[in-house]
Amino acid sequence: MLAHDKTQHTTPADRVWLHADDCRLDDFVASLDRTTRAEDYPLAARIERNVPIYDGRHVAELSADDRADLQAELAEAMLEGPGIIVFSGAFGRATLDRATARFQEMIDAQHAAGTAGGDHFAKPGANDRVWRVQQKLAERDPAAYVDYYANPVIELVSEAWLGPMYQVTSDLNVVNPGGDAQSAHRDYHLGFMSTAQAERFPAHVHRFASQLTLQGAVAHCDMPLESGPTLYLPYSQRYELGFLATGKPEFQRYFTEHHVQLPLAAGDAVFFNPALFHAAGSNRSADIRRMANLLQISSAFGRAMGILDRARMCRAIYSELRQRDPKTVVRAAKATAEGYGFPTNLDRDQPTAGLAPETQCELLIRAVGESLDAATFEAQLAAQLERREAG
Repeated sequence: MLAHDKTQHTTPADRVWLHADDCRLDDFVASLDRTTRAEDYPLAARIERNVPIYDGRHVAELSADDRADLQAELAEAMLEGPGIIVFSGAFGRATLDRATARFQEMIDAQHAAGTAGGDHFAKPGANDRVWRVQQKLAERDPAAYVDYYANPVIELVSEAWLGPMYQVTSDLNVVNPGGDAQSAHRDYHLGFMSTAQAERFPAHVHRFASQLTLQGAVAHCDMPLESGPTLYLPYSQRYELGFLATGKPEFQRYFTEHHVQLPLAAGDAVFFNPALFHAAGSNRSADIRRMANLLQISSAFGRAMGILDRARMCRAIYSELRQRDPKTVVRAAKATAEGYGFPTNLDRDQPTAGLAPETQCELLIRAVGESLDAATFEAQLAAQLERREAG
């Protein structure tokens, strides 16, 4: 990440603590003065407005070596490159349409109940939000859930940025015609703090915090520019002071005047570094309800923003997983179950076959592989949960 100019600051305190008063628009603009070159991203299908676009249709067929090469390219793109990548055709239409239908049922149920999901960065009521849509889909339609969340592109990009044992959460956002744009922002963790709070974290935390989370969005309808697909500022994740700069009017104006916006087709998926300046766009269309499933994928070593009952999700999809091929089982399990063995109660949940106890994800995959019936699996899952409880 590009550091701000510290040539006039020589004390340890000046080097370690960042201050909003040190944000300089000229420094920020200088950090953006880069061009995404095709030769730097040879595996991309094309470069569009500084953003590498990849073909998502054949990811599952990649050899191990080709997969590793692509993941390396993706990681570099999100760290020091433009900070954003797009996979066209990441989701097949049948899978997408079935999930879309279930999502619309959830929105209709919220309307019927007189409830609505609030929004972090837009006016309340402007959008339709379904929080924790991932768990709700697992319980409403396990087959649709497995088809959707066992997507090989999700696995590919998540492991490229976060490594194994990642944790998927997702929430649905629908921006209706007339919905205004969000304000430009960075995302979780530091992006969800006040400036005063963020200033209390040392500079090295500002640099590494974004590497604990991957942001993504799956387009559930065609999104021409007038429908307001997300606005991005390529390379803005490189500015070290960015978490302190988003609230400054001059930075907001610069974003408004220089952002990038890409039309998307239904089934396309966007992934980006959470430190990238971005915002949902204004929906100026007459009749497009812009639906996106917003993915927040967390490192095993971080904390997700949303909480899900992952054991309940495992139970909901277990019978469906027993009917699926091994690769689908593994991808679905990674997106569903707890993938990391800690924290746990080491008095009761002791590592016996390695350095860590069996994870929930490992249990789920093993149970399917051993053809355990649902009752036996649920008993083993309950015993694992009990061992992990404090007390």
